[in-house]
Amino acid sequence: MTGKVVYNAKVDYDLPDLDLLSVLFESTHVPSDDSTVLHVEASHPDNFITKAQTASYTKRVAHILRHQYQIGASGPGKDVVVCISSGQVLLPTIFYGTIAAGGIYSAASSSLTTSEVKRQIEDGKATLLITSPDCLKTAKEAAQQACLPLERIVTLDSVNGKRSLLSHTGKDLMSGPSKELSWEKITNPSVLAKRTICLVYSSGTTGAPKGVIITQANMVAYAIAIGYSHRDFVRRQRAQDPTFSFQYRTLAHVPAAHIAGMQGYFIHPAVHGGTVFWMPKFDFTQFINYNRSLEITTFFSVPPIYLLISQSPQVTDHFRTLYHALSGAAPMGPELTKAVEKKLGCTVSQVWGMSETTGSVTIQPWDEKDDTGCISEIQPNTKLRILDDEENDVEDGHPGELVVQGQTVSPGYWENSKATEEAFTKCGEWFKTGDIGLRRNNKFYIVDRKKELIKYKGLQVAPAELEALLLTHPLIVDAAVIGIPVPGEDGNEVPRAYIVADPTKVSGGDVQAFVKRELASYKQLRGGVVYLNAIPKSPTGKILRRELRELVKKESRGARL
Repeated sequence: MTGKVVYNAKVDYDLPDLDLLSVLFESTHVPSDDSTVLHVEASHPDNFITKAQTASYTKRVAHILRHQYQIGASGPGKDVVVCISSGQVLLPTIFYGTIAAGGIYSAASSSLTTSEVKRQIEDGKATLLITSPDCLKTAKEAAQQACLPLERIVTLDSVNGKRSLLSHTGKDLMSGPSKELSWEKITNPSVLAKRTICLVYSSGTTGAPKGVIITQANMVAYAIAIGYSHRDFVRRQRAQDPTFSFQYRTLAHVPAAHIAGMQGYFIHPAVHGGTVFWMPKFDFTQFINYNRSLEITTFFSVPPIYLLISQSPQVTDHFRTLYHALSGAAPMGPELTKAVEKKLGCTVSQVWGMSETTGSVTIQPWDEKDDTGCISEIQPNTKLRILDDEENDVEDGHPGELVVQGQTVSPGYWENSKATEEAFTKCGEWFKTGDIGLRRNNKFYIVDRKKELIKYKGLQVAPAELEALLLTHPLIVDAAVIGIPVPGEDGNEVPRAYIVADPTKVSGGDVQAFVKRELASYKQLRGGVVYLNAIPKSPTGKILRRELRELVKKESRGARL
């Protein structure tokens, strides 16, 4: 196809030249006011902080970080602070406070191992590590291995009404006279575009995680797009029904170190004028019970959790107040979507995005519905193209790599110029998402990850398609598909399924026959079916295919012995 084909959002918004903290706490760009309750402990709802209190704690944390640990003392955007913590009420103030002090917030999931935290400390050359009591052991071990002095570890404890920020000696840095440090108000667009405030580490599903740079401009562009889109939705509803109202109440249950958790729990409450209820970690029974008792109205979750919801006999009226739900981080097929919507009693929209785009690239307006499995509409202020391997635009209905342009697109990876260069098109203007997708009937669909497509006799097989089909089988609890090499046939692979199921109830042959009835010949499970107790996944539900490939390598080594 000749010529450039650019797909635009239906609407764009004017973006303010203003820093994130000023937007959230001191501007009219958000509907929340000083009395809005932003953060609440789910198990103790009387433990909460308002927007005014959040701003005050932010300044107190900033003062402690600057004057006790010299964060930002040599200038902004230099000192990296790694935070590994379970969910708690004051966790957002560590994010805000690090930014206010002039530091860079490096988000680490509480599920990381010691070696993974060590690597993140070393990769960012972090000078401070903030943790929660339950993660302290891992934090100390990681700091020691990374040669970060133990006096550079601080423990946050805001559970059950506590308000402590403890030094390595146990001194509470929050006690005593309250001292505050205000953030720098930035209005220079060039500074906003270049000022790094956060590092979000990619999931590392295919390799070592990389630190994705998030700037002031990235965060503000996303906050405005999400906030204004929601306000437009409310206006449309009130035009039809003047009594319409919506109270934003969400439940923090996915990792706050993931870009979706960071946006959903640090940014959205102020942007939507509502409340996030914090769980320390995900527990399914608690999750469904909190949805009912706290009258949750919306949340973002991931396919493995939606799968639990669809299959659990525990779920009855737990989601009776839920108005809208979002799914992302991994594909969710139409059949699972329908099953979940039936259980929830509301629409579940798929969003598509990544850390490198500061969150979602696409999102479905809440007053629209799709049952085709598309990834929704392009987010405001974002542009999209679909390219072939030579970076030429493809025709409608033909698959290609989705590339993105917009102010939410990260400038690249932390101190990794090679990875940054490879992440953009040759002209350097479009971010290559690595996702293969197509446009059909004016809707966008994800086929699979570019690196995960299985090459069988010159044809491409999408693992996501096979996985979606396998999950419709009533006896298969979970599934993952990879390509395994064919001995003696360089570059040729055959699909293999890894499933969670009872082999006494459904055999590998049964599974292969099921796929044979539904899909073309070249998509068959010629690599066989392997049973696992659980599919290896990241905290956000992405299948860790590298671990499955390691199983294949071990098989090969064993066969040679």
